This record gives sequence, C-alpha cells and structure tokens, in this order.
Amino acid sequence: MANNRARLIRMNDRRKVDVAVIGAGTAGLAAYRAAKAAGASALLVEGGTQGTTCARVGCMPSKLLIAAAEAAHTVERAGHFGVHAGSPRIDGAEVMARVRRERDRFVGFVLDGVEAIPAADKLAGHARFIDRNTLEIDGVRVVARAIVIATGSRPAVPPILKDLGDRLIVNDDVFSWQALPRSVAVFGPGVIGLELGQALARLGVRVVVLGRGGRLGPITDPAVRDAALKAFASEFYLDPDAHVSRVEVADGEVEVDYVGVDGDKRTDRFEYALAATGRIPNVDGLGLEKLGLTLGRNGVPVSDPRTGQVGTTSIFIAGDASNFAPLLHEAADEGRIAGNNAARYPAVTPAERRAPLGVVFTDPQIAIVGGGFASLHAHAIAAGEVSFEDQGRSRVMLRNKGHLRVYGDPETGRFLGAEMAGPDAEHIGHLLAWALQAGMTVEKMLEMPFYHPVVEEGLRTALRDLAARIRDWKGQPAIKKHAETVR
Repeated sequence: MANNRARLIRMNDRRKVDVAVIGAGTAGLAAYRAAKAAGASALLVEGGTQGTTCARVGCMPSKLLIAAAEAAHTVERAGHFGVHAGSPRIDGAEVMARVRRERDRFVGFVLDGVEAIPAADKLAGHARFIDRNTLEIDGVRVVARAIVIATGSRPAVPPILKDLGDRLIVNDDVFSWQALPRSVAVFGPGVIGLELGQALARLGVRVVVLGRGGRLGPITDPAVRDAALKAFASEFYLDPDAHVSRVEVADGEVEVDYVGVDGDKRTDRFEYALAATGRIPNVDGLGLEKLGLTLGRNGVPVSDPRTGQVGTTSIFIAGDASNFAPLLHEAADEGRIAGNNAARYPAVTPAERRAPLGVVFTDPQIAIVGGGFASLHAHAIAAGEVSFEDQGRSRVMLRNKGHLRVYGDPETGRFLGAEMAGPDAEHIGHLLAWALQAGMTVEKMLEMPFYHPVVEEGLRTALRDLAARIRDWKGQPAIKKHAETVR
C-alpha cells in the first residue's frame, strides 16, 4: 500500500523548465551548459550508464589499446634499424589492466563534471515524450519550452551474429577484458574494426577482419583505399568484401564459413566474434513516432545541422543521436549549438560549422578532410596526389606506406578537401582542415613554410601536383572543361 501511494505521489510530480536535455554524454552536457549560459533554466535527464561514449568505450579506451600495440610493434621492427631487442613478451593481463585503469580515470573526469551540476538541475530515469513539450521520466512529468535529444548511440549487431551468445562481443566489451583472447573474427572494417583489429593483431591475437561491399573505414577515394588495403593486409588478414555464409557457435568457439581473398572456401574458428558494424542512434523508445515529426533512417528526426532544430519545432537533436557525424568534437559542437538555440527558441540562429575532419588511428593513419572524395562527386574537381612509399622522411622512419589525394576547385583554385592514409595523418589532417576552414587557395597553401626533412613535404608534393592540374584546367577550352571530371 505504501509503495502504491509513493508511486501515485510521484506520478503527480510535475516540473517546468525552459530547456530539458535528454542524455548526459558529450552532446548533452554541452547542450545543458549552453542553455544555462544563455540564461535559461535547464534540466539534464540522465538515463543509463554515465560517462560519455568516448570516455567509456570509444576514443580513449581504444587509443590506450593502440598505444600498447604500437609499443609492441616498435620493438618488433627495431631489427630493421640494426637494433635487435628480441621478440616482445606481451602480458595480456597487464595490457588490459592499464586500459581499464586509464579508462576509469577518464570516465571519472566526466562523472566529476556531472556531479558538479546542481542536484535540482538533474533527474535520473528513462525519458519518453508525451507531446512535443512534455516528457515523462519514470512518473515525473517535465514540461519544457524546448527539448534537446542527446541520447547517444549503441553498437549495431547484424542478424548473422545475433545467435552467438557470449561468443559475441562489441567494442564496449573489449575494454572490460581481463586478458587478451587467442583469436578474434572482426566483422566490419570500419573505423572501430580497423583500429581494434590491427591493435589486437599487433598484441599477438590471431585476427581476421571481414567486411561487405568493399568499403574500408571512411575512405571513398579508390587510390587511397588501395594503398591502405595494401598496408593493412601486410599485417593481418583483411577482406573488405568477404562472402560470409555461416557464423555459428561450435564446441565453445565461433565457426565461420567464408570465401577467402584467394577465392577458396574456408572454415575457421575463433574465440570471439567482434561486431564492429556501426552504431545505432538511441532514439527508439522516446515516443518520437507520435509527435508528427519527419523521421529519417533508424527513426532519427530530420534536423538542420546548423541549428540542431527538428523542422520548425521546439525539439532539437545533437551528437550521435543526430547521426550526422558521430565524433566527439562534432558532438560537443552540436550540443552547444542545440542548447543555445533551445534556450533562445523560437529565435533560432544558424551556426557556422567547423570544417569536417575525421581521423582513424590505424598505422598508417587515415584522415578525411572536408567530407572527402565522395562528398565532392557533384562537383567538377581537380585532384593532386602523392605516394608515401618513396617519401623521404617516411622512408627514414620505415613508415613509408600510404597515399594522399588533395582536391581543389579548378575554377577558383580553392582547396576543397583531402583523403589520406599515411604517416602522421592526424597532424596533416588538422593542417588541411584549418586551410579548408580558412578558405585558402592551393597556391596560398603552397606559400606556407615546409621544413626539411618532414612528412609534410609529401603534402607539398601533392599540393604542387594539384596546382599544376588546376593550371592545366584553366588552359583548356570551355567545352572540354564542362566534360572534365576528377583526375
């Protein structure tokens, strides 16, 4: 009786705020802080595991595993320099203990930030829309002038892997391992699959990475893809377009039937199957389907990335939930934009977005600037390139793998973007993203200093190639220009 009375009282609870933010991850925290900074009252609704996706299972834990793998690889290849350190002894338990310890430290920083938020501004529970301005959180009604959805995402698992029981893992599970497994079949050569697959292989785990359709990470330029595939396949088994016919549990292991890159049918067994087949926005269960919104793929409300606004409504969306660019720095930006506009609704103001930049921490690293090759398919563009196989500094360091392609507008000479698989791509990617955001021309970029000997000299070679192609374009007859495509 007492429990029923307590629930009845709770059902009658009502709260009224200017902005309600669903989700306490990177985007949600940014939205809450932006709303408060704009002078609005705000409520942060916390549901599920605390700590951002990046801190718990994404950016930082994977980089910790990669750091261990790089250390092992450095010892292994030291002999090529005449420095013979012998084979590294990899203690899987110690590797994973450091990963968990440092992961918990990063999560702790996030939790400290959440704890610093006044208790009156937080509410724990699962949120569901009653209407466009009303939420129900475990019996508490919250009426808000505007609502920000920042519920993050979760790993996607394809049907062929769903019946593997405890032999199936997702990237979230990897960072809770007590030790390293003997073997893993990685399904999906995307960002997560490539990073974890290579790291585990370098730490002594037998790894195969299998994909569908031929895609390799975020790469869309065929020349860059081919160079990356060549580099990765020299270290671990990788087939971006594998034909997998069966995945089942047999004698406590995962048994996989697939056609190898040599065309032969294979049956192989692994300790685990890792699903690295993308992520799904956490928007199901919110009740969005009854709000009369235009819903896109995976039930995500269609929104304007410059404002975060869903149509002309008082609902905003940010971070992984929006499914625009599932990256931490983009989530922080989107949260800030959505929170600020939610606080000022209906006076919504479009924000200038940063130049798109994506980095994959493989070896060679991958960088995509400006949306990459595929995003420019509707434009007539010129392309310059360089291979890192004979690039001076890269060869000195025995990191001479990969390829860079840079793109420009042949009419204006303006730099449009790039795709790269090669050494120090995380740094070169930043330089190129800054140039893109600054609206620089290719000729202006070539006026910048290039030291010798550095990997950036490879970038200069590609830019010089691009500049020459732009000059060639401008010298062509108009009728030929209109027929020109990417070269």
